[in-house]
Amino acid sequence: MSLPTLTVKPGAVALMALMAATRFHHFGTPFALPDASLAIFFLAGLWLGGRYLFVTLLLEAGLIDYLAITKLGVSDFCVSQAYVFLIPTYAAMWLGGKWCRQFTALAPVALAKQFAALVVATSSAFLMSNGSFYLLSGRYPEGNWSQYIERFALYYPPYLTNTLLYAVVIFAAVSAIKHIIAQKGSHQTA
Repeated sequence: MSLPTLTVKPGAVALMALMAATRFHHFGTPFALPDASLAIFFLAGLWLGGRYLFVTLLLEAGLIDYLAITKLGVSDFCVSQAYVFLIPTYAAMWLGGKWCRQFTALAPVALAKQFAALVVATSSAFLMSNGSFYLLSGRYPEGNWSQYIERFALYYPPYLTNTLLYAVVIFAAVSAIKHIIAQKGSHQTA
C-alpha cells in the first residue's frame, strides 16, 4: 500500500492563507476582516476538491480557533457542544462548490446557477451552525421560536453577505486573471 502523493497547489495555499488572515472575527471589526471560512470551503470544493484538502481545512480552522482563544484572548463564547456541527456546516459549502464544477462556461445561466448554489449552501450552513448552537450550546436554556427567529434575523444577513462577497470577489478575480493569462498565451502563439 503506497501513501498518497503530496502536491502543493498554489490555490489551496492561497485559500489557507486567507483563512489564517480572517478567521479571528465572525463579522469583522474596524481592524480585522470578517471570517472567509465559508467562502473558502465553497471555492475549495469548486476548484480543488479532494478529501485531504477538506480535512486539512477543517484542521486549520480548529487550530486557528484554538490559538485565537488560548493565545490571543478571543472569546470562547461560540465554542460549545455544537462546535462539532461545523463539520457538516463546512461540508455543505464544500459540496455546494463541488456541485458547481459541472458549470465550466462563464455564461450568465451557468453563473446564475453557481450563485444560487452558493446561496443555498450558505443558507444550509447557517441553519446547521446557528441552529445547533442555539439548541446545544447551553447559552439559551429558555430558548423559544420567537427568540430564535430574532437571532436568525440578526445573524443571517451578515453571514450570507460576507460569504457572498468573498466568494464573488475571489471568483471574479481568479476568472479575470485566468482570462488575461489565456489572452497573453493566445497572442504569444499567434
